[in-house]
Amino acid sequence: MENRDKNKFKKLVAIEPVSLVDWAQEKLKDYAEEIVLYPDIPDDNEEILGRIGDADAVLLSYTSRLEAEVIQKVPNVRYIGMCCSLYSEESANVDIACARSRGITVTGIRDYGDRGVVEYVLYQLVRILHGYDYPLWKEEPLEITGLKAGIVGLGVSGSMIADALHFMGAEVSYYARSRKPEREAAGICYKPLHQLLKESQVVFTCLNKNVILLHEEEFKALGTGKILFNTSIGPAADMDALGRWLSDPANIFCCDTRGALGPIADQVWNQENVVCVDASAGRTAQAFQLLSRKVLENMDAFFDLQA
Repeated sequence: MENRDKNKFKKLVAIEPVSLVDWAQEKLKDYAEEIVLYPDIPDDNEEILGRIGDADAVLLSYTSRLEAEVIQKVPNVRYIGMCCSLYSEESANVDIACARSRGITVTGIRDYGDRGVVEYVLYQLVRILHGYDYPLWKEEPLEITGLKAGIVGLGVSGSMIADALHFMGAEVSYYARSRKPEREAAGICYKPLHQLLKESQVVFTCLNKNVILLHEEEFKALGTGKILFNTSIGPAADMDALGRWLSDPANIFCCDTRGALGPIADQVWNQENVVCVDASAGRTAQAFQLLSRKVLENMDAFFDLQA
């Protein structure tokens, strides 16, 4: 990453903690004449506006939103860097359309915390199958070998989970919006969604933020006596339908964060068949290193386009 002596932002503000490691925070000096890093999350849009002030560059994580109401009132801003996942304009926590209309570049990152998610899935699944400090799922301990596992959403994390389970001997199938011939050649079988839900013993939803695929009909197809993992950033299911499915103690739901449970988290939190470690599996030391590199590379690319 080259030094930015001549081409810098005048003022760069991180409106909230953005998980940059120490060396990356120091490296920000190459990108801006003045740097302000706020240590806490702003309460509202008014506070966000106050923090941005006359800055021409803004960084934020996933815990705040930059809405049109704010973007329209910060005339100096020319760059917004999302230090969190950006999968689509619709699911972003920045109003990208508004920013674009005002000539503001918005960048985001992805695929930086997936290894931790795979480790969480294997940990939690083995714990349930073998009855390690959790009620044994079946009458006898089970290996992953031969387990019928269905992956809903075959992006980076879904593919990595599929590969890990396939390596461990599971019978892995997937559903995605488009077929993945290269994955099928590697032994991951495509199935239509309802067939996958019906025929799988364990299902993993690995979807983009704000994508809800499981509704009442899907839970009917899934049936009872199943394990459902949600590794998405937010809910992947209709909340009422999920709540009804969880009313059957034979069904088990697993996730790493409360956000993956959505609005019914408080309602179902104490149920024995809801297993949530309440910690983001993707937020590891290695992930923060990768996040930091990608955030700075995005700024490199921005300045390269200005040259």
